[in-house]
Amino acid sequence: MPETFADIEPRVGDLPAAVGERLRAERVALRERVLRTMRAAMSGQGRSLTGGQGRGLTLGVETAVDAFVRAVAEPSRDLTASRDVFVELGRTEFREGHSVDALRSVLTLGGRDIWAYLVERELPPAVLYVLASALFGFLDTLAGAAAAGYLDEQRQHARDWDTTRRRLITLLVQPDPPGHAAVLAAADAARWPLPGSLAVVSVEGTDGEHLARLAGSGTIATVIDDATRLVLPEPATPGRLGHLAAALAGQRAAVGPVVGLGEARLSYRLSRRALQLQQQGALPADGLLHCDEHLVTLVTAWEPGLAGRLAERSLAPLAALGAAEREVLGATLLAWLRAQGQVLAAAAALPAHPQTVRYRMRKIRRLFGAALDDPDARLALELALRPARPAGPSPR
Repeated sequence: MPETFADIEPRVGDLPAAVGERLRAERVALRERVLRTMRAAMSGQGRSLTGGQGRGLTLGVETAVDAFVRAVAEPSRDLTASRDVFVELGRTEFREGHSVDALRSVLTLGGRDIWAYLVERELPPAVLYVLASALFGFLDTLAGAAAAGYLDEQRQHARDWDTTRRRLITLLVQPDPPGHAAVLAAADAARWPLPGSLAVVSVEGTDGEHLARLAGSGTIATVIDDATRLVLPEPATPGRLGHLAAALAGQRAAVGPVVGLGEARLSYRLSRRALQLQQQGALPADGLLHCDEHLVTLVTAWEPGLAGRLAERSLAPLAALGAAEREVLGATLLAWLRAQGQVLAAAAALPAHPQTVRYRMRKIRRLFGAALDDPDARLALELALRPARPAGPSPR
């Protein structure tokens, strides 16, 4: 970045001293001319040079004109202060919601006005060529400074935005339900309209901002425990979950149940555990998994080690058998339990001949006895046998 006017256009130093002195003498008139042009241009954009923003733009015009006039007379003059004004002006443009192109157009318009003013002075062509090169190079420098300030403010705003939304999501999924006033204030700070219902989606990976953009429809995201947590508003809206599934294709992801604001933690906890079970191979990993369709697996596998303990106690009568026989009798017992004791249905599910199933069930009855007639024991047996079965494909 040029430090002085001479860095922009070295030939300025060769101009007659009278050129610089003449511009200095007409500095105020040049200022007023450019400000009139700016007022007309801003009025056309529905903006004004009054108020805080107007004062900033007025300062920008005055700074640009003064710096140009002085630099023609003193080419070695430092431009840092002028650039700093335009860096801050770029920041202000972003905060006011304007595009950086609007500021560039203002600079271009002002530059043309200064150039027209110089031409009207009837300066020698050689002098005008040097001044033109210096003027438009100088305006490019100021535009670059404004763009740098605009982009820096944009990056800072993005960081602040991410922090604000992360706080909102953390508040929604915290153990103690937050008060409505706290949620309302956090949502307002994050500019997130409070939905009537939501679902929390847990996705493998940490690119939350990218995934939220893909999901769209007001979805916000943050990273908790090395996984992305999306908060999807109004999931029952037609097509929304289908769009989400397409956006997350190829990634392990689980969507928690649709709940009200006050139950966001439940949706979060279920989707979080479901994603863990997907990663362990206990739940299907093909496509977006819906927790509501796998509640039994979530219940039985919720606490690590608990399902194993249940299986160890409930299936103790099979422990003395060989591995092959234990596998066959376990599969037969599970099919029989699911068929509610109907041999033909159990045989069709295995598949096996009904006589084979009856033969195996006689063995199983000798091992388990009255437990097969106890509803609670039968439930425990089915739950104990389920983890031993491979996870089938998702119903979807």
